[in-house]
Amino acid sequence: MTRAGAQDEGGAKAREGAPRRLPEVRGFAEWPAAGSPKDEGKALRKRIPRSAHAMLDLDASRPDAVSAVEESGRGRLPELAPIRVGRMTATPFAFLRGAAGLMAYDLARTPMTGIRAQICGDAHAANFGLYGDARGGLVIDLNDFDETVSGPWEWDLKRLATSLVLAGRVAGADEDECRKAAYDAAGAYRRTMRLLARLPVLDAWNAIADEELVSHADAHDLLGTLERVSEKARHNTSGRFAAKSTETTEDGGRRFVDAPPVLRRVPDAEAAAVAASLEEYAGTLQEDRLPLLARYAVHDVAFRVVGTGSVGTRSYVVLLLDHRGEPLVLQVKEARASALVPHLVKAGFEAPEAGHEGRRVVMGQKRMQVVSDNLLGWTTVDGFPFQVRQFRNRKGSVDPAALAADQMDDYGRMTGALLARAHAHSADPRLIAGYCGKNEELDEAMADFAVAYADRTEADHAELVAGVRAGKVAAEVGV
Repeated sequence: MTRAGAQDEGGAKAREGAPRRLPEVRGFAEWPAAGSPKDEGKALRKRIPRSAHAMLDLDASRPDAVSAVEESGRGRLPELAPIRVGRMTATPFAFLRGAAGLMAYDLARTPMTGIRAQICGDAHAANFGLYGDARGGLVIDLNDFDETVSGPWEWDLKRLATSLVLAGRVAGADEDECRKAAYDAAGAYRRTMRLLARLPVLDAWNAIADEELVSHADAHDLLGTLERVSEKARHNTSGRFAAKSTETTEDGGRRFVDAPPVLRRVPDAEAAAVAASLEEYAGTLQEDRLPLLARYAVHDVAFRVVGTGSVGTRSYVVLLLDHRGEPLVLQVKEARASALVPHLVKAGFEAPEAGHEGRRVVMGQKRMQVVSDNLLGWTTVDGFPFQVRQFRNRKGSVDPAALAADQMDDYGRMTGALLARAHAHSADPRLIAGYCGKNEELDEAMADFAVAYADRTEADHAELVAGVRAGKVAAEVGV
């Protein structure tokens, strides 16, 4: 060994154990870490005490229920407005489902920590459910992202808690049971966030596997209900929908059959525009999905009315058939601007940059779910933005307004845990967990808010029903 070589070896030995100096890499965390997210979260309690989240202060300029419903209907297909109003008049819980914008108006005037997360924007209790993954299994998670934005995590939790109180009242649960469902949802959210904050990052990212969710949330009373929903979901497929909604054509293909007002055939030009938009849609998918789509032919397009809050938006189903005549149905659904956007600035959050609303919905969904539909994408039809996804992808849902009273708190804990997992994908769980803390102060405040806002929603619902009876707004009930 040369003397120079010996010196090099000695120099290397002398440096053993010393930290290597590497440049900071954009998109990655700093090392050593500067500060503690947990401590930052705890410090926020001085500015916004957890008990402050019980506050509900409705200002005099708040829109009335009829005006709010009419305003949210702008830009929708006017002929479907009576169906939307009719569905919202069914119960106060149904009203809440269609009034995300009105609640955002009120939430923008409540205390907030300023912690930003990708939020669902419409995290009511009926927007959680089962759907199929690429391997044929069933996943349970949030499943509606029309209103998703980057915003205050508290808004999702307050909407969930309020919806549980309203669903419980519709189901006939007493007030203690309704409040407990909201209280338990907030508690499960807090405890799950604390759990995620303690885990290694990769474990936290993929945490709470679905088979462990019931045990984690202590939701054992729901097992029978979830099993029944799961069994039904496994049969809720494109094939089953196509068998009921299509007929054979002369060339051996299939086409949709009119079933107004929910499903109707569309003129050739409209169907052609939707079909042509699938080329843009294919360009939004991962390249490895394209050979799958290339084995299906486009056979027909129909218009289909969907949801409660979504009624009046342009929404199509597209029938695809493979070489054996087996169907795959895609939903091409208009993506309107989130109803939360006008209220984000009031809340001290930046409004999202203008862009394709379909992309916003799809990317928000992917940011929040552990497993997403592998055919999620977006497109444009006649200048309107749309999201595209599989239709009837073994989807199933629990109707929270039909649960037994002793199941409401179980459902609250399960959905609270799922919401925490979804938020932890975009917000550091250590930061939120630091704020939420160990005791039940936040749980109590969220439950108090939920009861108060449920009372307000019942008054809004009564106002809308009175407006329908007085002829101020048209409603088509039972559709």
